[in-house]
Amino acid sequence: MDYDTMLNRTAVDIPPSGIRRFFDIAAEMEDVISLSVGEPDFPTPWHVRDVAIDSLQKGRTGYSPNRGFTALCREICGYYSRRFGLAYDYKTDVVVTVGGSEAIDLAIRTMVNPGDEVLVPQPSFVCYEPIARLAGAKSVSIVTRVEDSFRLTADSLRESITSRTKLLILPFPNNPTGAVMRREHLESIAEVLRGTDILVLADEIYSELTYNGQPHVSIASIEGMKERTVVVNGFSKSYAMTGWRLGYALGPAPIVSIMAKVHQYAIMCAPTTSQHAAIEALRCGDEDIAKMRDEYDMRRRLIVRGFNALGLECFEPEGAFYVFPCIRSTGMTSEDFCERLLRKKHVAVVPGNAFGSCGEGFIRVSYAYSTSHINEALRRIGQFLREEINS
Repeated sequence: MDYDTMLNRTAVDIPPSGIRRFFDIAAEMEDVISLSVGEPDFPTPWHVRDVAIDSLQKGRTGYSPNRGFTALCREICGYYSRRFGLAYDYKTDVVVTVGGSEAIDLAIRTMVNPGDEVLVPQPSFVCYEPIARLAGAKSVSIVTRVEDSFRLTADSLRESITSRTKLLILPFPNNPTGAVMRREHLESIAEVLRGTDILVLADEIYSELTYNGQPHVSIASIEGMKERTVVVNGFSKSYAMTGWRLGYALGPAPIVSIMAKVHQYAIMCAPTTSQHAAIEALRCGDEDIAKMRDEYDMRRRLIVRGFNALGLECFEPEGAFYVFPCIRSTGMTSEDFCERLLRKKHVAVVPGNAFGSCGEGFIRVSYAYSTSHINEALRRIGQFLREEINS
């Protein structure tokens, strides 16, 4: 059978993730130091695991309500109130999802129609553009620049808006650059959006991982933005719960109700055991977050110093757990640099162009790894650079 003619053309044409390609190559090699995957190296805190184990021992293994357990929805809304000053109704404004990724998919499918335009600041995580295309929308890239600390600017947003613009993705703190949007930056974005019908999807999965003593600010907290914004978050990064696959979305009830309906048909409900664990994380996990954030902050400073010492200029990230050093001085493309580094020195990093064509000339490096892991990777990268320069 000629499957290419029988399958969904949009799905067939979407390229695979550039992140996974290098991870898969590394998995087949020995002695690889991988800084390629954005996954905490901490295990889920024991008190969270204990609650999950207890729920299994007590046989709490059935379906949950479609939107998630009421207790969890209450805790999510309480968390956003105390951490970010936002009030949401646990009965109508939240839906619990299978990871933040499902929440992004639900939000885009709910808010856009075929032919709409979705604005995506880049470099950014790889899922927004493919999901928009699968929904029949057109993804429009807005290039962020190192000169602007990789932030979305009001001018670049204004220049990208057309009569078909329906949705702005706001992925900050940012993967892969580590950029953040402070309140004054969000105010300027809000000023552009006021008077339009443009909706916002705020991906805040790294909201707890900001540094230099400045906490995350949600655009939903800016005057006039809450009624047009769907906030996506989850437990993977803040609580080291990647494998539990649990996220959520908060937003206006009319939008969230449709998201919950799509979720009902596509997924039914999020994993029960994970929801019990998440309730404990939200109630008792603030200290865990602080400890992990302090460790990431130390690693952040270590790896930025390391790359700058190697002659690879490195923007200092203010959030998430990635650095985005520039490798243009080597004369290699991002793909070539990463492949040669992996083959010759067994160090896995991700080419910057995996996060949009404007990422060419950069590499993404995760510091969600131990200091010994990072130091060994920097040592090998230094060897690689010396050998390449002298060859």
